[in-house]
Amino acid sequence: MNQIDQPRFRFDVRIATFNVNGIGARLSALLQWLEEAAPDVACLQELKAPDEKFPAAAIEQAGYGSVWHGQKSWNGVAILARGCEPVETHRGLPGDPNDSQSRYIEAAIRGVLVGCLYLPNGNPIGTSKFDYKLAWTERFMARAAELVGLDCPVVLAGDYNIIPADADVYKPERWLDDALFQPEPRAQYVRLLKQGWTDAIRKLHPDERIFTFWDYWRNAFARDAGIRIDHLLLNPVAAKRLVAADVDREVRAREKASDHAPTWVQLADED
Repeated sequence: MNQIDQPRFRFDVRIATFNVNGIGARLSALLQWLEEAAPDVACLQELKAPDEKFPAAAIEQAGYGSVWHGQKSWNGVAILARGCEPVETHRGLPGDPNDSQSRYIEAAIRGVLVGCLYLPNGNPIGTSKFDYKLAWTERFMARAAELVGLDCPVVLAGDYNIIPADADVYKPERWLDDALFQPEPRAQYVRLLKQGWTDAIRKLHPDERIFTFWDYWRNAFARDAGIRIDHLLLNPVAAKRLVAADVDREVRAREKASDHAPTWVQLADED
């Protein structure tokens, strides 16, 4: 089925992003969340599994079609679509022929274009890992610039590994030496928004303390010592349809949970 043949969404559509931190170890938790939340589209990051180990059959049994871009032990991204097969439109990012890391996949789903990304962490600062983070983000921004002006809703969802502002971290002073909070990636995020993208959570919750990640160490979740690094950016067409955005915090509180919580947006049906 190609993009033109797909029936378009004729109802409110919920699109979520969820860094699962190992799909093999946390498949049951993922399936539980899919059953409870029933997102129309789910973007997954940190699969930590090669392509052949992706649990497509279990996800199909849960009612979702899927496309994925796996990698053994590290990285890996996937897009799930409830009740249909996503049509893959892009895999990986151009600009670095030596980049073998699986961090980006894109698909058309019933009239909505969804990009799923896992932006590099970049730690420690001053190493090639931080340089790679900045270079990868520039390549991603080039792709985003191609998508922002499309006349269909576009959502770029994923783990950006960027804390955009002081309001997005429980204690900014404790993150001053972390790659996620450096001036360079934060400036890149600002430039990304200036292309015309809307940060959905901040659009609807401009002043609220909202986190999407809590470390496993030092009882971080119980203390609400979190950061906001999972973002859903909307192009102008999608932003006009934005009616809700939030974080499923309760998922993080469960046994053997990912250190991230699912984050989602709700887009209204077309008039």
